[in-house]
Formats: sequence, structure tokens, C-alpha cells
Amino acid sequence: MAAPKKGRRPAGAPSRPGRALALITILILALAGGMFASGHTTPRLGIDLAGGTSITLKAQNEPGQPNAINKTNMDTAVGIMERRVNGMGVSEAEVQTQGNDHIIVNIPKGTNSKQAREQVGTTAKLYFRPVLTVTQGSPLPDPSKTPKPTPSATGKDKDKPAANDPKDKGKGTPSPTATATSQGRAVTDALKAPTPTPTGSAGAKTPDPKKTTPPAPDPATQKLEKAFAALDCNNSEQREAAGDGIKPTEPTIACGLATDNKTWEKYILGPAELEGTDVKKAGAQFDQQRAIWIVNMEFTKAGSEKFSKTTSKLMSQQPPMNQFGIILDGNVVSAPSVRTVLSGSAEISGSFNQESAQELGNILSYGSLPLTFKEETVTTVSPALGGDQLQAGLIAGAIGLALVIIYLVVYYRGLAFVAILSLLVSGILTYTIMALLGPAIGFALNLPAVCGAIVAIGITADSFIVYFERIRDEIRDGRTLRPAVERAWPRARRTILVSDFVSLLSAVVLYVVTVGKVQGFAFTLGLTTLLDVVVVFLFTKPLMTVLASKTKFFGNGHKWSGLDPKRLGVQPPLRRTRRVSAPTEPKEA
Repeated sequence: MAAPKKGRRPAGAPSRPGRALALITILILALAGGMFASGHTTPRLGIDLAGGTSITLKAQNEPGQPNAINKTNMDTAVGIMERRVNGMGVSEAEVQTQGNDHIIVNIPKGTNSKQAREQVGTTAKLYFRPVLTVTQGSPLPDPSKTPKPTPSATGKDKDKPAANDPKDKGKGTPSPTATATSQGRAVTDALKAPTPTPTGSAGAKTPDPKKTTPPAPDPATQKLEKAFAALDCNNSEQREAAGDGIKPTEPTIACGLATDNKTWEKYILGPAELEGTDVKKAGAQFDQQRAIWIVNMEFTKAGSEKFSKTTSKLMSQQPPMNQFGIILDGNVVSAPSVRTVLSGSAEISGSFNQESAQELGNILSYGSLPLTFKEETVTTVSPALGGDQLQAGLIAGAIGLALVIIYLVVYYRGLAFVAILSLLVSGILTYTIMALLGPAIGFALNLPAVCGAIVAIGITADSFIVYFERIRDEIRDGRTLRPAVERAWPRARRTILVSDFVSLLSAVVLYVVTVGKVQGFAFTLGLTTLLDVVVVFLFTKPLMTVLASKTKFFGNGHKWSGLDPKRLGVQPPLRRTRRVSAPTEPKEA
């Protein structure tokens, strides 16, 4: 008879259950300790359970860029939106793509949903354009009131200029005309390149101004001036459509909200000198000396060079042409004036409060989206409705668990105790891991995830049933419980691994090919499937070994243990008896 190989336990040999039970005990204590130490003792809830706002955005192609909607641009947009929302102090928002051209933004309760929608839904095509002219929109301010002067920023160093927001200057500035004014060149001349002053040698003739033919008006300039005159910034449709279809290299018109937040100003702006990608970072700061909120900007290396050239040109101009407009999605969010040459950094000051300064700094810091997005749907779930949905999900889970337990108790009797303990261990592991995954990777338990956990109850119970049936098969073959437990394990183990692999594969495929809340179902299903393997290997099997060898209730096959040989249909072995020959009668002669 061949001896078993060294290091390999023959089938039916007793295992060492103590190590496995100690290992899973340590695992549970470590996870529970980490959960309480982190302070996150409950899983993070999704929008549909905790309440909040869900925004669906649809990407749109830019004019002349039919192939702009692609995976790279969508992923870039998601990253920018995440940074914007996080910049508001929202740490539990979810931003993810859905399909090829949609982005879903979930913002939890307790967040200013209006501000979040403005931050996320704003495409933030960011440009820095020189201001050519600006005029006050209606309603006009009361002329009887003297406008209050606003503090202007002073440069901290040669790279921190004196820049102030001209929206704090006196209102009611007359509209520029086609003649030269104290504010600089007329609009018509401002849209053209400066004409150098001719210098001649001695004796050169001065051209007769009467014989000089004025240049023909530029059709593009006339069209722009006409659009500027017709623009009504109080009309939201005109305001949003202003500058549509105009390239960054062309002059444009735009509207900007005045400091009273009620009056709109309209601008003519020159070609863009810088873009949002030239800003490295920006942030709001409270100036203690002047007691005002300011926004500090820091440019990239290339942006610093561009900004230096731009400000060197603007500083020599008269107001309002010494201003540069910060244009966000076609609207002027700020138009500071320039007093000195700027380069690596700049400061914007004006009538900011904390919220407006932080909002502008957030927008400047995270730049523009590579695509234009249209807000399709906005769904707000109240905390009360979310609580009702969570309660309904918990009730459904409790009903499913109760039905499984009733089935196990009726059919497997004492073995139901092992199954219930295993389900309890699996539930503890699942709960602690979900609680830790919230702050770790942003996992949020939504309604589909609850459904995945309910489905997992059946998957986990199925693994126990496979093992119990293998043990019963061994008992039917005439073996006692202890060797039956050990001999049944290799066959049950293979079946459990194959079954769980199929479930895990399904969860992975579902997670990859779907988006949105369905991924919560797939993630929970995959997680609980992996935990099923851990629980069966480190708890259920070792526990059965201990019960078979240490207890008479299971070891002797009590009728309520679920392993009673009589109830399983095991026939007692046939007793072999000596055959007695019947006496034969003598034959008659």
C-alpha cells in the first residue's frame, strides 16, 4: 500500500480548526476596531437613501468639433467636476459617466444644491479678454445716490499687482461713442491694431488731412457694434446667447452682473489673451489689513509669460481699456483693472464676500471643461423619502433572511445553527467593510446595493447547503460523522469555488458594462461573494469539525441534529448467520 505524500493530508484525516477560527476572529476584531477608530460606524448612504440632489448632464459637441465627445474628454470633465464640488467642501459627492455622453452628479443632503448646480453645470470655458468698452444695463441706478468708493487691491510685490474690480466704481458711466473719450479709444478703433505714427525725414511732406481717405468700416466691427447695441442683458436668452459661435481669437460681447447683483453690465471684449488652462491655481483669502475678501491667482509658466505681455499693454490704456475681463461660459465674472505689469501671480479684489470669493477661486483653480454640457434632469430626494426607501430595503432584507432561516431550520434542523452563525459572521464582515469603504474609496450604499446584499443571503446559504448535503451523502454511505465531515469537504469545496466564481464573474461584468446605481448592486454582489468564500473556509468548515468531534449532539447523530442516520435512510448492516441444513427424511426404498 502506497504511503501518502509528505505534507499532504489524506482524505478523511482530521483538520486543525483552531487556527482557522482564530484567524477569522482576529480579522473581525481588526475590522471592527478600525471602524470604531475611524469614527465611521455606519455605511455611507447614497442619494436615494440619505436624500440629496442628482444632476444629469449631457455633453454637446462644440461648433466645428464633431468628434469632441470622446472618452478622454469625458474623463477630464469628470475630474474637473469632482474637484469643483470638493472645492465647495463637499466630500461625499459622486461624479461618474453614464454611457458615452452623460455625466451623473450626486450631491448629498446638507449641501447648497443651487450653488452646486452652478458649479457643476457651468462648463467653465474660461478666457481672459481685454475690455474694450462697458456700459451699464437697466435698471439704471438712482442718480441721487452717490456711489461709494470700493477698496482697490495693492500689489504685494512686483508679481502681485494693484488690481481692482471696476464693478465697484461709480455707476451710470455714459456709453462710449464713436469719438475719442477720456476713457480711451473708440470702440471702432479699439477693435483694430494700433496704427504706427509715421515719422519722416527732414523736408518730408505732411499729408493733407483733407485728402486723406478714411478707411472703410470693417463689416465684422459693424456687426459686433450692432449686436452690442441690441444686446439686452436683462433678457436671459440674449444673455446666454451672447457671443455664441465666436472663436476665442475674435472680439465678442458679453454680460456681467454688477455689484448690486441686480443690474447687468454689457461689455465689448477683445480676443482672448489667456485661457483657463493657463491658471495653475487660485484661492480666496481674507485680507486682514483691508478687511476684504480677495482672490489670488497663480499662473503656469506659459501663462505667466502671456499674462505679463497682456498686462504690459493694458497698464498704459485709459479706463475701461486697462481692464481684462475674466469670462466664464460667455459671462463676465470679474473685470479688474491693471496698474502695473503682472506675471506669475495676480490678485483680484472688489466687493467680494466669502462665498463669492471662494466660488470665483474655485472656478479659476479648476479651469474649464473640455466640453459643453446641458442640464437634462435634476432630481431631489428628501431625507424623509430616502429614509422610507432605506426602511423598505431593510424590511425586504429581514423578510428574505427570515425565510432562509425557516427553511434551514425545517429541513436541516441542528445544522441550521451552523448556517445561522455563518450568516452572522458574514453579515458582520460585510457591515464593517462597507463602513470602512465609505471614507476610503467613497463607496455609498444605495438601494441597488441593498438589493445586492439581499441576493447575497441566498448565495451564502447555498454554499452551506452544498457542504451539508455532501456530509449527508457520506453518512448515507455508512460513515460516522467525523470522517464524513472531512471526506465531504474536498468535493464540496470544489463545487463552492466554482459556484462563487461564476457569481463573482457576473458581478465584475455587470460592474464594468453598467453605470450609475447599478454598479452599487454589482459591487455589493461581488464583495459578498468573496466574503462567502472566506466564511465557508475559515468558519463553517472548522466549526463543523469541532462540533463533530467535541459534541455528542452532532457526533452521535441526534435525531434533531440533521445528521440522524435513520432519517437519512441509512440501513443497518446485514448480520451474517451460519446456514443450518434442514434434516432430510430417509428415502423410501
